[in-house]
Amino acid sequence: MHLPTILSLALAASPLAVSARGTLGFALGARKPDGTCKTVADYAADFDTLKGKAGSTIVRTYAVVDVNVPAYRCEVAATILPAVKAKNFKVILGLWADAQESYDSEKAALQPVLTSEYAPYIYALTTGSESLYRGISAQELLPRIKDTKTSFSKLVPRIGTVDSWNKFQDGTADPILTSGVANFLMVNAFGYWQQQDINNATATYLDDLQQAIGHIQNLVGPNTIEIWNGETGWPGDGGSDYGDAHASTVNAEQFFKTGVCAALAWGVDVFYFEAFDESWKPKSIGDTGVEGDETHWGAFTDSRTPKFSLTC
Repeated sequence: MHLPTILSLALAASPLAVSARGTLGFALGARKPDGTCKTVADYAADFDTLKGKAGSTIVRTYAVVDVNVPAYRCEVAATILPAVKAKNFKVILGLWADAQESYDSEKAALQPVLTSEYAPYIYALTTGSESLYRGISAQELLPRIKDTKTSFSKLVPRIGTVDSWNKFQDGTADPILTSGVANFLMVNAFGYWQQQDINNATATYLDDLQQAIGHIQNLVGPNTIEIWNGETGWPGDGGSDYGDAHASTVNAEQFFKTGVCAALAWGVDVFYFEAFDESWKPKSIGDTGVEGDETHWGAFTDSRTPKFSLTC
C-alpha cells in the first residue's frame, strides 16, 4: 500500500483530499453468541456477510487458540483457514505473546496448520496485541517477533505487531521499529477511548493516527514498514459510555461515516472493531474501576444483521 504521510492524514477529513482508497477489514471474534467455538461453516457465513454487506474480504484475529472460555478451547487458526480459502478471503493471524509461555503455545499450535495450502490467504502474522500497552517491554516482545519471522516468514513475508497508537508515538516501540525485524505494524486508535464527544471523535482519531504514523516514518523512513489502523470503532446501543463518549448506534454510524470513511478515503487501511457483537463476553472492569459492557461493538448484531450502512 501507499503509506499515508503526516500531511495526508491531517487532510483526511477534507472533501478535497484525493488518494487511492484504503482497504476496510474487520476484527473477528472466535465464538458464537453462547460462547462456544465457531465452526468452519460459521466463519464462512461471517465472510459471506462481510463481503455482501460491507464489500470486505479481509479479517484479523487475535490468537491462534482462544482460551477465554476455559470450557471451550477454540482452535482459531485451524478452523478459520479452511473458510478463508473456501471464500477467497485474507486473514491477518495474531499470536498472543504477553508471556513467553503463551507465545510458545501459540507458535506450537500454528506450526502444523500454516502450510503452503493456506499461506496465500494469510496476509500477515502479528505477534502481540497491545502487549506494550499492557506493560510488556519492547525488549521483551522483540525476541518473540524475531522468532515468528524466523519460523514463518518463508511462507508469510509480512511479520510485525499491533499496539495502541500512543506506544508508537511516545517511543515505547522504538526498539522494535529500529530492529529491522518488523515490516508490518497495526496501530490501534479510538476517539471513544479518548473519551471524546462524537463530534470531536473523528478529529481525535485522525490526529492520533497522524502522531503514531508520523513518529514511525520519521524514525525509519516512509514506505519502510507497512502500517494499518489495527482497530477503531464505537459501541452501539446497549454499550457503555466513557467520559464524553456516549455509546449508541447513531454515534457508531456517525463515527464510521466521518472517521473511518475519512481514513479510507486517504488511503489508510482500516480494521473496524468489530465485525459482530459478542454477546458471550462478560462485563469488564476498566482502568477507572468502572464496570463496562463489551458486547455491543459490532458493526453487525450477533445474528449478522448490519446496524447501519457500511458504505462510504
